[in-house]
Amino acid sequence: MMKTWLRTVSVVAVLAGGAVQAADELKPADPEAGAQKANTICMACHGPQGNSVVPLWPKLAGQHPEYIKKQLMNFKSGDRANVQMTPMAMPLTDQEVIDLAAYFSTQTQSGGVADPELAKLGEQLYRAGNSTSGVPACNGCHGPAGMGTGLAKFPRIAGQHADYVKQTLEYFRKGERANDPNAMMRGVTSRMTDQEIAAVSQYVQGLSK
Repeated sequence: MMKTWLRTVSVVAVLAGGAVQAADELKPADPEAGAQKANTICMACHGPQGNSVVPLWPKLAGQHPEYIKKQLMNFKSGDRANVQMTPMAMPLTDQEVIDLAAYFSTQTQSGGVADPELAKLGEQLYRAGNSTSGVPACNGCHGPAGMGTGLAKFPRIAGQHADYVKQTLEYFRKGERANDPNAMMRGVTSRMTDQEIAAVSQYVQGLSK
């Protein structure tokens, strides 16, 4: 009995020691290493310096590193699923994840232009929400200029492709994306109409610093 207990303790100690060692081996984020990795596996979809040219693929340039890291780790763990991103994220090490996040966060986003008619309704929703249906104002989490909050992992949405924003909001509304903390985005989008989603997507595309 004592020998079994000692073996168990030894195994736990080895595993714990390995975990500590692995944590110690994680270096500070290296944007240059992230750039090399991005140019190898990310640029084809997310574009040079993280400014994608395909409207359904998100711009990563200027995004908060905490948010990028969370999304990549969610793809790795299966908390967020995507037929294109999941197989790309799975092989990444923790070090590569933080390096990529550091690289993209330091790049300059290209910005965008909003459809003026849709943006009128979009601005109203973004700043004041819809009190009748219970849609909260977007700026409560994403900020007046759409820059988000890094520590809270609220993403920058200013200048993001309207098509990508619209698709993402629809995924939340249908429950196809469910990695939002406390189901916040699923709750918001469940109250939004198709027109409101299209309008706010156009508005944020035209937002800039």
